[in-house]
Amino acid sequence: MIQLHIQKREDLDSYISFRAGEQKLGEVITLCDSLELIKESPAHFVIFGISESIGVQANFGKKGTHKAWKAFIRSFVNVQSNKYNDAKSILVLGHIAITPDEPITYKTSKELLGSIVSRIDNKVAQVVETIVRAGKVPIIIGGGHNNAYGNIIGTSNAVNKSINVINIDAHTDLRVANYRHSGNGFTYAFEKGNGPALKKYAIFGLHKNYTPQYIFDFIDNHSEYIKYKLFEDLKESQDVSQQFANQLDFIGSTIFGLELDCDAITGFPSSAQSPSGLAFNKVRELICTAAQMKNCSYFHICEAAPSKENQGQVGKALSYLVTDFIRAYNENHTLS
Repeated sequence: MIQLHIQKREDLDSYISFRAGEQKLGEVITLCDSLELIKESPAHFVIFGISESIGVQANFGKKGTHKAWKAFIRSFVNVQSNKYNDAKSILVLGHIAITPDEPITYKTSKELLGSIVSRIDNKVAQVVETIVRAGKVPIIIGGGHNNAYGNIIGTSNAVNKSINVINIDAHTDLRVANYRHSGNGFTYAFEKGNGPALKKYAIFGLHKNYTPQYIFDFIDNHSEYIKYKLFEDLKESQDVSQQFANQLDFIGSTIFGLELDCDAITGFPSSAQSPSGLAFNKVRELICTAAQMKNCSYFHICEAAPSKENQGQVGKALSYLVTDFIRAYNENHTLS
């Protein structure tokens, strides 16, 4: 079963460290009783989680991405509600959870895993479409990068046209569309459905060592619609910012989604953790730059895979990224 679990107040309260004289985000952020009721909320940002690792497992990656939502929400509700964090603009919807019809083990076939991922796609797309149609901005936390496909389909359906995406990632996720997994969400967005849901795609921070030649060939043959910037070609801090701005120029003229794969961040606990990558504070800066663009329509953070030992730090890191996005978005947008 793949189900959206609506966030309950009593569960949220159990995560909050109450302190006299202080107000935490969890005390004042909005909740709602159903997905359909979000359109009646004055909140502009709708945060929800995806608690799954099946897409990663189907792509032979490290499981653990199903734990990111809980790590995030436990930290996020304890962020201070102050003049820099506008709690009234935030609604926490809940999280999508997956209970497979059959037990998942290391022997589970890739075809069965792929069929489950396809069902997850449908649920994610439904939730994202409802949020975007309501005139709000989805912020999606957790799961593998397979969920980019549902984000793209849902947004595209809501606005009745194909959209663009910028992806901060060490990988392209343009693998062959033979069955659904975390490594081919963007391939499916280009190739499947009633016309492509994805028009232009920019990858920022791509690693030379983990991109197959056939994918470089595919990009070269579709250079009008796909551009990338190699991590190895990013030398100085100022250059990183400028190169990212160039990528935004490529996709930012129409509605676009912002994807962040935590594999891109140096040493971040993720499904494909890397000793080499972008510094966390630089990623925070890039998120702010993208959020300030008028056509930024959603934000997805994926592939974080916290352990029992580091879940607090991972939760804090994800919370920084979300509050950065919201503040930067609010600076350049007039919220209704």
